[in-house]
Amino acid sequence: MPDGPGAGVPGAGAAGSGAAGAGGGGTGAAGAGGGGTGAHGAGDPRAGRLRFEGLRFAFGTLSVLRVRVERWDRPTAGRAMLCAPVVGIVLGTLAAALGALVAWRAGGPLGAVTAVAALAALTRGLHLDGLADVADGLGSGKPAEDALRIMKQSDIGPFGVLTLLLTLLGQIAALAGQFGHSPLRGALAVLACAVTARCALAWGCLRSVPAARPGGLGAMVASTVPTAAALAVSAAAALLLALAGLADGWSALRLPLALAAGLLGARLLLRRCVRRFDGITGDVLGATAETAATCCLLTLALAG
Repeated sequence: MPDGPGAGVPGAGAAGSGAAGAGGGGTGAAGAGGGGTGAHGAGDPRAGRLRFEGLRFAFGTLSVLRVRVERWDRPTAGRAMLCAPVVGIVLGTLAAALGALVAWRAGGPLGAVTAVAALAALTRGLHLDGLADVADGLGSGKPAEDALRIMKQSDIGPFGVLTLLLTLLGQIAALAGQFGHSPLRGALAVLACAVTARCALAWGCLRSVPAARPGGLGAMVASTVPTAAALAVSAAAALLLALAGLADGWSALRLPLALAAGLLGARLLLRRCVRRFDGITGDVLGATAETAATCCLLTLALAG
């Protein structure tokens, strides 16, 4: 998740600035809608409209799907982070279907490679890019300001290369075992890791977590999500994965456990980054997403 207004968002530059301008600045759109999240009652049609805008923001920012983002403000960004698991469901289902098809015809290892490649392609590699940048920043050993400058550079350093390599190998190896057991189990694992990664985004944007620097996507979404809302979204995701896991017996227990493990791993990285960089950036959020996905898959592999 690179920083920068409208990074990776089709139409965000013009449409987003228009939404802000209509309300008189970055928070004006919220003012036009009553201010903040939940300003409208459940029966107010504008409340549904605002939730829909959050969903558009999520898909436009977190996927290759060409969705025009019409509101570019912090309240909408907060709703988008809560809608991120929905993006995970859609992208995870697509990648799972491709991986299962290839695994059925060509075996588990190729199915795993296909699924991991599909998830990367469906997100433009944004989260992987963030992971590499954060690895370079953390590995630099420099003060926060210098580390953040390193993370903004377009090239990738040795720490980033090594971290990407190990992460992708770990994901593929873990998924190969799941697909080797059965295409269905592998598909469920892909879905679980995709949803877990997007749940981690909501936790990375808690109101207690500041932005590391002004400007960019990280500053837009930082401190926008209430803890209760992140908890509710994660609980709903765990229930969904449990229901999906019923198709594979014990996966009904394994998948929610893997989600919890993934969120724990992401939380540990987030804590380290906040201490190291004094807050989050878009790259930090991408890194937490990939960490959550990897921890989720490793947990499933260890669970058998």
